Amino acid sequence: MTVRAASVAASVRSILAGLSLSIAASAGASGTATAAENWPANMRAVYDINFNGFNVGSFEFHSQAERQSYTLLGNAKLSVLLGAFSWDAETRSFGLLVNQAPKPASFTFDYKSSLRNGSTKLGFANGAVTDISHLPPEMPRPDTVPLREQHLKGVVDPLSAIMMLARGSSANPCDRRIPIFDGKERFDLVFSYKGERKVVEQAPSGQPSVAHVCRVRYMPIAGHKVDNETSYMAASNEIEIALRPVPSANVLIPYQVSIPTMAGSATIVSKRVEIDSPGKPQIALLH
Repeated sequence: MTVRAASVAASVRSILAGLSLSIAASAGASGTATAAENWPANMRAVYDINFNGFNVGSFEFHSQAERQSYTLLGNAKLSVLLGAFSWDAETRSFGLLVNQAPKPASFTFDYKSSLRNGSTKLGFANGAVTDISHLPPEMPRPDTVPLREQHLKGVVDPLSAIMMLARGSSANPCDRRIPIFDGKERFDLVFSYKGERKVVEQAPSGQPSVAHVCRVRYMPIAGHKVDNETSYMAASNEIEIALRPVPSANVLIPYQVSIPTMAGSATIVSKRVEIDSPGKPQIALLH
């Protein structure tokens, strides 16, 4: 694989966590719902992944919520340079709702590519990461900021952040700071309000046609490489997430995620979203 292909693939992969977190930012901002029964029992979302104007893959997200627990699934497929490089990944997160707050229990990330396969597994207890395993094993690298014990406390995995933000209410859905550990990096995403954007639909859904646009700052803390790409992303003010309100389901749905990288511009764009809530008609959003 060429250096260009590696750069493109790495840049696109980096925005998948952003999408998971944008879905996280979508919950709980349009009401006071806190218990699992107020979260949609099932939510399915399909997105296109584009890089420099070309489609390079797709991302699918599925959440299931029960009275005391939640299960979250994410699947990504990437193909660049006419299939010369491919990358498939599956992410799973399971946790419990304790005192109306999410408590991650386990997180897995499995991937396979045209170059290598691998997996990451995390275990949680009492709001902290207790177990980390990588296959193949990760060797310490001198160009990364060391992870310390304090970096693994008070964090959630990228998918459990969805349920974390499902509790409470906020007049500003962009007023968020999320502490994340993805198995390798400990970082925060800081959301702030930027404006509004019109939503374009293939068919009327009866939902508001204006999305809230949030600016997102990436703040690396530990586990990241000390290189130009990290510095570029940390200094960027151009990362954006547009969140579309769906009042009848008491959620906001990510409409578009935009992230500039050193290799080019990456976007994740909503294609279809289906929401099933107890005692309510199914909601389908086609973009």
